[in-house]
Amino acid sequence: MKLFLSTDFEGTSGIVAWEQIIEGNPEYAQGRKLLTDEVNAVIAGAQEAGAHEFVVNDAHHAMRNLHPQDLLGRATLITGRHKPLYMMQGLDASFDGVCFVSYHGSIGAERAILSHTYNPGAIWEVRINGEVVGESGLNALVAAHYGVPIILVSGDAVTAQEVQTFAPQAETVVVKDSIGRFAAVNLHPEVACEMLHAGAKRAVEQLAQTQPPHFKLPITLEITFMVADMADMALWIRGVERLGPRTVKVVSEHLLDLYCTFVTIVTLTRSLVDR
Repeated sequence: MKLFLSTDFEGTSGIVAWEQIIEGNPEYAQGRKLLTDEVNAVIAGAQEAGAHEFVVNDAHHAMRNLHPQDLLGRATLITGRHKPLYMMQGLDASFDGVCFVSYHGSIGAERAILSHTYNPGAIWEVRINGEVVGESGLNALVAAHYGVPIILVSGDAVTAQEVQTFAPQAETVVVKDSIGRFAAVNLHPEVACEMLHAGAKRAVEQLAQTQPPHFKLPITLEITFMVADMADMALWIRGVERLGPRTVKVVSEHLLDLYCTFVTIVTLTRSLVDR
């Protein structure tokens, strides 16, 4: 059994500040350890239930948060930038399941720790077929394209709630309860890892009953930016239409093409951040 792990950082128990998850800050080493322990807890639990092959895509910020020698299960690690499929780089139809580890809520979500959607300096809101989504919902497009079920999602309670619209059968492991965007009630790391171990084991055991995410076609993807200049720039990409001063949309029958267009928009508009 082969599993794909897309790992973020903000959803790790004990993480409440950017300084803990951005390389170069004094607290980053501690944050990295907390994240690595949670990723390994998922791998260990999945191994116990019969999974034997793991590919981990380090998908946060500069994407160099995990040390390859520290991963259990002799996992393959995808690390570094820039990746054409970003947070889902490495996934294909050969996998049996997808795990979203240490994920967080969408930008604008009420009481979601370190909430954002891909680029906190550019994106104000994203909707798929009219429903607000975060990174988990966007990344589910790739899982749906390849027909691979999302079997486990970990993070705060908001993250667990947001995945219900596209992956209701996924095992959700809530390791923290957000008080606001920069405060949370965090489980002790040992308790969080025990829960992740048990959750991953259950997820693999129930894999046969878990279906891939499903989206009604054609899909309409709407992106609202912080400023109108970003919408102007997004229009440089073929197929992007303007809905309002700060909002654009893309309509597609092809899930992977839609996701790749979104990644291109994110990468392009990043050049306007902080200007």
